[in-house]
Amino acid sequence: MIAGKSVLAFVMAGGEGSRLHPLTAERSKPSVPFDGRHRIVDFVLSNLVNSEIYAIYLLVQYKSQSLIEHIRRAWVLSPMIPQHFITVVPPQMQCGPEWFQGTADSVYQNLHLIDLMKPDLVVVFGADHVYRMDIRQMIHFHLDSHADASVAAVPVPLDQAPSFGIIRTDSAGRIRDFREKPDSVEPMPGRPGYALASMGNYVFTADVLADVLARVHKRGGHDFGKHLLPGMCESHRLMAYDFWTNTVPGLRDFEEPAYWRDVGTIDTYYEAHFDTLGESPKFGLSNPRWPIYASPDQTEAAQVHDSHIHSASLAAGVVVRRASIEHSLIRRDVVVEEGAEIVDSIVMDHTVIGAGAQVRRAIIDQNNVIPPGMRIGYDHEADRARFHVTDSGIVVVPKAQLRS
Repeated sequence: MIAGKSVLAFVMAGGEGSRLHPLTAERSKPSVPFDGRHRIVDFVLSNLVNSEIYAIYLLVQYKSQSLIEHIRRAWVLSPMIPQHFITVVPPQMQCGPEWFQGTADSVYQNLHLIDLMKPDLVVVFGADHVYRMDIRQMIHFHLDSHADASVAAVPVPLDQAPSFGIIRTDSAGRIRDFREKPDSVEPMPGRPGYALASMGNYVFTADVLADVLARVHKRGGHDFGKHLLPGMCESHRLMAYDFWTNTVPGLRDFEEPAYWRDVGTIDTYYEAHFDTLGESPKFGLSNPRWPIYASPDQTEAAQVHDSHIHSASLAAGVVVRRASIEHSLIRRDVVVEEGAEIVDSIVMDHTVIGAGAQVRRAIIDQNNVIPPGMRIGYDHEADRARFHVTDSGIVVVPKAQLRS
């Protein structure tokens, strides 16, 4: 209960994640690893649990097996309390033979769960962002403003705006216009260079949500951003919640207030990792007062033997043998052999970097064996012949592409 209201959460974890390919070639976007021992989905689930929201349905669809296994291992709430659960829900075909046709349709197909739980409020959150948020503060805003629905919003640079749902509000914060990924965007009043964007996180009054979903479904609408929210601007009280007002305990002075990143592309995913690195990170993952939970880990501590390590993160089980690691994040059970060099890179679980190999500005997905002497990130023409290379020059070696 929050402010005397019962709350049910739906987490949208079914996205295909095509812009994160090849990291999503064999897994869904929410299950992509992040930093030392997390997956992207851990951020939204941690925010919900830290906000004392314990009734959570995770709606999955594309390539969901690794996500299902992660939830099974890492996210078991108390089975002694019936209202405490994180349950994975694949398409149930309740309304016909179709899979989820969009974000709104995924909740519409599960209206029976709302009817079963009979909550006062329903929160609908995405599963592909890196951030901390006390959702209780947004719920209090929703109740205090007598909203039918509230949309978490944050200013974004105009050049990024076409990737988001863009909001126009009146002086009271009521949303008067909602456009999903528009071709052109006007700046916010008083903030040239920025537009107000939806974070894809919503709070609904439960009976309003059920009614609007049914109406939108009859008109053939399937998506919150494209169909449901634009229609609510005139018919309902739709409010914008300013994420920059949200505060969580435990942040240090050098951390970026209200840090939030959509890690939906290789470039943004790569950059967000390095926001967690260094003595004064923009987003520190170690915060005991608002933890980001991860899978239990029985792996032994990392071992470093006569090596050069500078501004790096080494997860459990890493072994570094007379090698050099600069400004990089190394996940669990990685072995870095003698003479290898890793710079500005992310190396995922169970990978071996062979003797004398050089890796620069790259993402090495898990279960790879980089041969001795191989150079990655130094010759983009050669890299493109073997791997995926972004326009900005980040090299991505897909999962298990290189094996001994």
